[in-house]
Amino acid sequence: MLEISSTTNLLEQKIYKYELQDVAEPNLYRDIYPYTGVPRVAFNHRRVPLGMPKDIWITDTSFRDGQQSKEPYTVEQIVELYKLMSKLGGPYGIIRQTEFFVYSEKDRKAIEKCKELGLKFPEITTWIRASREDFKLVKDLGIRETGILVSCSDYHIFKKMKMTRRECMEYYLATVSDAFEAGVMPRCHLEDITRADFYGFVVPFVNELMRLSEQAGIPVKIRACDTMGYGVPFPEVALPRSVPGIIYGLQHFADVPSEMLEWHGHNDFYKAVTNASTAWLYGASAVNCSLLGIGERTGNVPLEAMVFEYASLRGSLDGMDTTVITEIAEFFKKSIGHTVPEMTPFVGQNFNVTRAGIHADGLMKDQEIYNIFDTEKILGRRPTVLIGKTSGLAGIAYWINDHYQLPPDKMVDKRSKIVIQLKEWIDGEYAGGRQTTLTPHELDEKIRSLGMVNN
Repeated sequence: MLEISSTTNLLEQKIYKYELQDVAEPNLYRDIYPYTGVPRVAFNHRRVPLGMPKDIWITDTSFRDGQQSKEPYTVEQIVELYKLMSKLGGPYGIIRQTEFFVYSEKDRKAIEKCKELGLKFPEITTWIRASREDFKLVKDLGIRETGILVSCSDYHIFKKMKMTRRECMEYYLATVSDAFEAGVMPRCHLEDITRADFYGFVVPFVNELMRLSEQAGIPVKIRACDTMGYGVPFPEVALPRSVPGIIYGLQHFADVPSEMLEWHGHNDFYKAVTNASTAWLYGASAVNCSLLGIGERTGNVPLEAMVFEYASLRGSLDGMDTTVITEIAEFFKKSIGHTVPEMTPFVGQNFNVTRAGIHADGLMKDQEIYNIFDTEKILGRRPTVLIGKTSGLAGIAYWINDHYQLPPDKMVDKRSKIVIQLKEWIDGEYAGGRQTTLTPHELDEKIRSLGMVNN
């Protein structure tokens, strides 16, 4: 049968329909996932086309996956982070949704307090156990959409749930029917999709979801969950690890529209951000993230990273206020007590700090030489230097000018007396066995003892 594709607008063959393969033994892909060895990347040299949707956006899981890996937030902290997230996402809601638990009184209070703010974005959604009682709870809270867990690899179906594929699929479909009956839009979290039999279980199951959705007249959203961070962004990689293959397959063989397709990744193999961008490029409208990447094990896709990925791919921030990223990082550090690793891009204390004298010399001549972009304009953070044994005269001069915010006519350089005097003192410190960098307080005291800044 020939049909016009809604994704490519081309006449395409619709001949083969994937059916459930109800195997007797689980397919654990032992050639790819040996467990006693490093997971392997297999190639089959099959390419799928790029196809980024017209509209792409970010969704958030800070109050769900993020809270599973740390001390739970207070209601007040959730409300403040929600406000900051809305401000960051801008008037067009590039950060479109955020998900909450609903189990405890505190969870529900946080939802109510956030709803009282009257903010359009991010829309509040939930994540629940798949039960009729929980669907009713979501409906009573006035929530339009909820996430439910539909684990899809044989690791989960056979080993955790102790079911066959058919039993599992029938159980999931009955659960989704309950959601439709309650008038709630389900977001199906296909857990562990990068270890699942894609054409033997995932596609047949999602096809049935799409059929149920059409019958109910209620959309169903598909979240492809790279639960263990196994996804690989490279072209021509074989399933189940291929991010392009997963997104393409869900669109073209399971008929999931881009706007109903979402990627959720983890960072176990340092590929979270790249995999999320790849999902956008190959047809998913949404990527699911958490603030500062806080989440299970190595964390989720950092939301702030995808703000910059969005701008890189679109050529515009589309109203997002990136200076709020610095506000969020400061809130985590000061109000929540969360330690942000110093080298973390965009939010770490030292992300735009240099210790090298040669770099500081370049910064003095033109910040653009050694700064990734105008961090003062974009993130509200000036590039700076730390003073240590490799800082040199240029680093010391840059630090003094920056620390004291000296006007152009008062700035020092490598030839300034105060810079040379400070360099001699610093060299003496390290000659005496010091290993750490100089603190601002130490430098400030020494400079004042030398007569402050003078040429």
